[in-house]
Amino acid sequence: MIHRTTILMTEFVTHDVKRFIIKKPETFNFTPGQGVELVIDHEKWREEGRPFTPTSLPKDEVLEFTIKRYPEHKGVTDKLHTLKAGDILLMSEPFGTITYKHPGVFIAGGAGITPFLSIFRQLAVDRSIAGQSLIFSNKTPADIICEKELRYYFGSRCHLLCTRESGQGYESGRIDREYLEKTTSDTNQYVYICGPEKFVEEINMIVKDLGFTAESIVYEE
Repeated sequence: MIHRTTILMTEFVTHDVKRFIIKKPETFNFTPGQGVELVIDHEKWREEGRPFTPTSLPKDEVLEFTIKRYPEHKGVTDKLHTLKAGDILLMSEPFGTITYKHPGVFIAGGAGITPFLSIFRQLAVDRSIAGQSLIFSNKTPADIICEKELRYYFGSRCHLLCTRESGQGYESGRIDREYLEKTTSDTNQYVYICGPEKFVEEINMIVKDLGFTAESIVYEE
């Protein structure tokens, strides 16, 4: 089923990430972590659907999407960032394999944090976020999506890495084997991975090599 819905408001979350609040169709429901295909309802863009993840809670009366703009692609995200309240979007039914299973470590790169935001917010509502941990990589501190919220949820278990420009309160470097050996010694927990395709492939290989079973690794297949 395709849902036709309306943008209610937009606002910047970071310098290149916008929060979109859209009308929630009456029959729509999703599980935190699942994505949908969004299509701009304009003649030029109706064949250009792209996957995005609701970052709101399933019980919320509106839907929220947190979307990074990639101007170099001159594509859907670039156009989405020009839309305003009242513009129309088409939305698919939810899909995807990223859902919460059991406590573990969440590993994200850049906009790959977005499927996890709804999961974190639901865990916070359920008072089940204690014991979880986050490893989140970005280029600079300015690129970190929802930083204050993430620090609030995870406290000392919130590891924010910056690969190009760091600063006080952030870790420098990449999420590689050496780093994961130091931070993910408990292979009995689950590991959740999301980010660019190459990032997911590399982290998946590392955590399997460290002893995590295939069944305990959650990512978009």
